[in-house]
This record gives sequence, C-alpha cells and structure tokens, in this order.
Amino acid sequence: MPHGAAAAAAAIANAIKATGAIVRVEQKDFEIILRKTEKPLVIIAQGGLFSTKYQYMTSYKGFAFFTKTVAPLLLPSSAEIIRAQKIWTPQ
Repeated sequence: MPHGAAAAAAAIANAIKATGAIVRVEQKDFEIILRKTEKPLVIIAQGGLFSTKYQYMTSYKGFAFFTKTVAPLLLPSSAEIIRAQKIWTPQ
C-alpha cells in the first residue's frame, strides 16, 4: 500500500474511533427514530454537486444515526436543530 493510501486509511480509522459508530438508515427509519425521542437533537447540512442533498444526524440510545435525502424532512416541532456546514461520515 503506498504511503499516502496508508495514511488515509489510518486517518479514517482514527476518525471512526473518535466518533464511534455511525449508523446510516433510510429516511423512513430516521423519522421513526425521531418520533421515539421526546426532544431530539438534529444536525442538518446541505450539500451535493449537481443537486441539493439534505443530510441529517441524530443520536438515539448511544448511537449516531445518519440519513441523506433529496427533499427536506418535516422535523418534529420539539426538535432542537443545529445547522452545520457539512456532516462528514467515514466511507
């Protein structure tokens, strides 16, 4: 493995260790998780090269859940929202 690729792999491994598990779920499952939480904290970011994508992250029972959608989600009125410039998840 070339030195640059090894360094990138090590950086990704360290990022995963630092953030813990990130669980990617479908939009409908993300919405179910939000309904199970009384006052969910939701981090939102917009991105995309050719079209806008909406990214959402929340935590539930010690896990971080992530979803990406093409249209904005209708969030519960009780949700606390944090707008981020970007949500980065390891690939």
